[in-house]
Amino acid sequence: RQRPMPRPEGTQVLLRIRRSGVCHSDIHIQDGYFDLGEAGKLSLEARGLKLPVAMGHEMLGEVVALGPDARADGVEVGKTMLIFPWVGCGECLACQEDRENDCAAMQSYGVAQDGGYATHVLIRHPKFLVDVEGLDPDVVTPYACSGLTVFNALGRIGKLRDGEWLAIIGTGGLGLNAIAIAKAMGFERVIGVDQDAAKLEAAREMGADAVLDTSQPEAVKNLMKLAGGRLLGVLDTVGLPATSQLGIHALAKTGRYLVVGLHGGDFKMPLPMLPQKALSVCGAFVGSSPQLRELIALVRKGKVKPLIMESRPLSQASEALDDLRAGKVTGRVVLNGDQAG
Repeated sequence: RQRPMPRPEGTQVLLRIRRSGVCHSDIHIQDGYFDLGEAGKLSLEARGLKLPVAMGHEMLGEVVALGPDARADGVEVGKTMLIFPWVGCGECLACQEDRENDCAAMQSYGVAQDGGYATHVLIRHPKFLVDVEGLDPDVVTPYACSGLTVFNALGRIGKLRDGEWLAIIGTGGLGLNAIAIAKAMGFERVIGVDQDAAKLEAAREMGADAVLDTSQPEAVKNLMKLAGGRLLGVLDTVGLPATSQLGIHALAKTGRYLVVGLHGGDFKMPLPMLPQKALSVCGAFVGSSPQLRELIALVRKGKVKPLIMESRPLSQASEALDDLRAGKVTGRVVLNGDQAG
């Protein structure tokens, strides 16, 4: 689809897409809904999606034009910037406090506004651009979503004591980034949990201290044993009934279960377990623009192990989504806007 090249007005910034990450959320966006289990489906049309729209929310681009009021230190024509895609309404308390990810009327790029599966993207304000000069564009692009999501989630889980374990369920692109970032944040004992042998090997490469194959019987018992009965944190990057049951039942008393995965279904547990085990159960959605800058600062220090990447031309977006849907992707596929199709 060909469209006229937009001209930035006011505080807008026009960027040429150099990289665009292929995220599992794009599959849900492509389907047009989220699975709410017994409650049915959540239509993305109800969340602001109006077709046609260019997907792609993990974006890195080169500034090509600025609106007359687009002024910010370091944002200039020719500069390569990482784009924070989770913009809100701009008016509510969450947006005023730079917690755009908590806005109840989000207008995210790649969902409610055109995103990175395109040659160019128009951004509302330069405050949503992060300087990543000097960093590998393939590696840094997924930090706009998968990296930021787990960085926020790990911060909410909080620091664990000596000898306590963190389990990361799911070792796809989100989970592998979670392992690398958790180690950079100081989590000393991390277990990667999956049913795919290749992805578990990738988890070891990213820094997991132990791995658990959930295709084997008695996964709950094995996870508890692997953590020595001291599993105090679970980050579920999958978000299925089976993964929630594994995480909840394997946690030690006072443990924390946090889900960021959006695969879908219902969350069920015996209510007496909450007080009797003093469990904390919650969810987290992406992260804020200040958190993205914190994460990039951590990356610049060389503390975050780079995610396993595969680069493809931007023209192969559809094939990349098909491969991701089929479970054929380890790590992250990044579409390269600098390559000819």
